[in-house]
Amino acid sequence: MSYHEIINTIIFYRVPILKVTVLTSGILFLILLFVYPVSYEAPVTILPPEKNNQMSGLGGLLGGEDFSGLMTSGMSNANAQLYMEMLKSRSAALYVVRKHNLVKFYDAKNENEAANKLSEKLNLDLSKEGIIKLSVNTATSLFPKFTSQNDSIKKLSSILSNAFVESLDIINREKLSSKAKRARIYIESQLQKTKYLLDSAENSLMLFQKKNKTVSLPEQVKATIDAAANLKTDIVKTEIELGLVQPNLREDSRTLLTLKSKLQELRNQYNKMEMGNQDYLVAFKDVPEIGRELAQLVREVKVQNEVYMLLQQQYFKERIQENRDLPTIEILDEAIPPLKASSPRLIFSTVLGGIFVFLLMAFLYVANEMKIINFKKN
Repeated sequence: MSYHEIINTIIFYRVPILKVTVLTSGILFLILLFVYPVSYEAPVTILPPEKNNQMSGLGGLLGGEDFSGLMTSGMSNANAQLYMEMLKSRSAALYVVRKHNLVKFYDAKNENEAANKLSEKLNLDLSKEGIIKLSVNTATSLFPKFTSQNDSIKKLSSILSNAFVESLDIINREKLSSKAKRARIYIESQLQKTKYLLDSAENSLMLFQKKNKTVSLPEQVKATIDAAANLKTDIVKTEIELGLVQPNLREDSRTLLTLKSKLQELRNQYNKMEMGNQDYLVAFKDVPEIGRELAQLVREVKVQNEVYMLLQQQYFKERIQENRDLPTIEILDEAIPPLKASSPRLIFSTVLGGIFVFLLMAFLYVANEMKIINFKKN
């Protein structure tokens, strides 16, 4: 059949086609209005996580930054996509199911099955600015017009959306606390070692001074001691920094390689100072033996004392970080019970269904007409 013949066939049978279309559309409208479950969504908007430097490094430590920045850098630098994956996790869904007893609501056999059904109803959207929009699709039973579920389902949709944000906050804080705990344990062990070395150095210096009375050092030697002590302190700080991040990084990590290179360079500078170099006014090897021994003892006490003070400061910061109970997720707009249903869309769905029925009926009449024409030709 040609295009004009198809149009003529549809026009010829327009009355029965329109009758079936109108009747079907009316039935569909009544089903959607009185029978079909009504769904609600209450969106909540989450601000993107703050972005910090992946590695603060020695400069951050010298500036007073705590070691928690090293251990939590992965989480602090987490992008919004990581938050999305955490929200999709089974742990997040199970938290919501357990908190609001959703096993019966989803007619599930156990919590895991209810969590799976809940995850299927979770809607997540990530904007280009990193803002996350979250909602949970909650629906009434059949025949919603003849029940009083609408208000409770509206409220439940907002409750579930906010509960997912709570689960994200809890998971996030647990990870931060775990990282801070590992940092605290590591620093605690270093603190004990440094305390032992400091006590030993102070005792050795005291015995030396008692044995040799008072030994004065030239100002140039004192300046060299201060320079060596500062350099040795930098070496220890870098070693601690390396010890904190090494378990969490691959051997070929750029950050890890940079720290190792920095540590080696600091050690080379310290060895040059020990052996003598034109960059320094007085090398320790050029100091008289008694003076050199005193210089070494004074330097060791100074180094261990500075390192001990640093570790003690960081230790208490890590304890605060580990035990703090502050929310880490920032909400832009909290979920509230919606005023309108998200589905069904009565007018849109009815019109769409009517168009589909019209095209289907037109196709059937055209196909039947083609069949008649072919039969007559044969």
